[in-house]
Amino acid sequence: MGKMLVLIGLAIAALGVVIMLGVPLGRLPGDFYVRRGSVNFYFPLATSVILSILLTLVLALFRR
Repeated sequence: MGKMLVLIGLAIAALGVVIMLGVPLGRLPGDFYVRRGSVNFYFPLATSVILSILLTLVLALFRR
């Protein structure tokens, strides 16, 4: 359990570094943003797909 918490913490820190370096995570071409009057709708489709693939790969590596 302790090792998994450390790995999750390192993954969050790595994600923070990636965002600080200027990678437009959350503003990718497949993300939808609609603004109509005073209503805003944001759906991060591309970001969700990329994060899902990365998490699947990382967890598959740790499962072995």
